[in-house]
Amino acid sequence: MAKPPAFSCTACGAAHSKWSGRCDACGAWNTIQEDAPLSAAGPAATSLGAARGAAIRLSDLATEETPPPRATSGIDELDRVLGGGLVPASAILVGGDPGIGKSTLLLQAAARFAGAGLPTLYISGEEAAAQVRMRAQRLSLETAPVRLGAETNLRDILTTLETEKPALAIIDSIQTMWADNVGSAPGSVSQVRAAAHELTQFAKRRGTAIILVGHVTKDGQIAGPRVVEHMVDTVLYFEGERGHQFRILRAVKNRFGPADEIGVFEMTGAGLTEVANPSALFLSDRDRPAPGSVVFAGIEGTRPVLTEFQALVAPSPHSQPRRSVVGWDGGRLAMILAVLESRCGIPFAGLDVYLNVAGGMKIADPAADLAVATALLSAREDAALPADTVVFGEISLSGALRPVGQTENRLKEAEKLGFSSAIVPERSKAGGTGLELKPMGDLAQVVGEIFGAG
Repeated sequence: MAKPPAFSCTACGAAHSKWSGRCDACGAWNTIQEDAPLSAAGPAATSLGAARGAAIRLSDLATEETPPPRATSGIDELDRVLGGGLVPASAILVGGDPGIGKSTLLLQAAARFAGAGLPTLYISGEEAAAQVRMRAQRLSLETAPVRLGAETNLRDILTTLETEKPALAIIDSIQTMWADNVGSAPGSVSQVRAAAHELTQFAKRRGTAIILVGHVTKDGQIAGPRVVEHMVDTVLYFEGERGHQFRILRAVKNRFGPADEIGVFEMTGAGLTEVANPSALFLSDRDRPAPGSVVFAGIEGTRPVLTEFQALVAPSPHSQPRRSVVGWDGGRLAMILAVLESRCGIPFAGLDVYLNVAGGMKIADPAADLAVATALLSAREDAALPADTVVFGEISLSGALRPVGQTENRLKEAEKLGFSSAIVPERSKAGGTGLELKPMGDLAQVVGEIFGAG
């Protein structure tokens, strides 16, 4: 029995069983198109005249291949996030908020790669070539051997890449690319998907490393179909607050290195500069102990990073107290407050709670639980923790403290920055450091021994 034809919307990608003039999912008109399936490759298909595919070459798991060679830019923070350098034939997607510095970082990286002997093209679909040259002059990069172009037609770009044969091509941005064989506007789901597919396939076929710049939505996700993130080899997010001078380049996917690795940069008048010791930067404003301020020894990728949690607890004039969080998960804050109240008898009813990660850093490490609880207790009791103490540990719903990974690396980073003591969970595997450890079994012990509250 013949399989019924399938249809999909070129605007949102929704599947439909039949054609209609309007998409029920997104409401767009005249965007429903039939999906042409590949012909079946088999004896029956051959007898009907259908095309037959070529057999692929198979290998076993024991096949040994040399690791891919990497090209380093000399920007250590960027090379770290890439897993040690740029891999040929790789496709990299870089996303971030508007104006955060994506184009500045990539122009600096292009100049470094080109200066190291890597033929590099920079294709801008958002700015004219003259505007990119002006940015290069501000960054003192006007003499860098980077080939520059301004174009949005994907067919012309691919033809140029075929002709020039660069080792690295930067496309800024993927949402501005327009494929003339797709009947929708640039930036639509189908256009972004088609452009990403063509560029990724070109990278694999020709051995050219391609970096795609992606816009983000108001939720912080890269705009367009999520399948684009599956197509590419590496997905990087460029994070930061405009009110702060530093930026964080975070790897959320990397087929050639560790995920969740971060690189830290500082925005200056001359562009982005590397921050070799981010812990010192995030703690630079700690002059003296203050209630509600706690230093957390965290792990970002493979790197230990010390950051400061700041908490403020104040009587609420409203019937519904506020819970405001910046840089951490609001749901996890609610859990910590519930554990403090139910397991330790510390009420927060009628109190506004504000929690902030200093410097605009975003923390997802579960080991921050104990640092947050300690900061909340410090703010509520108006009792400052000693300035030379770091805190880390995971809190369970029973109030027990669980050990976390890479304890020794966290403690060594704290010792390197001059800290002398640490509040840690019991059974933490720690050794080789000169820090005084204060092991705690549960949150109630922290409340009683550190703050004397209850």
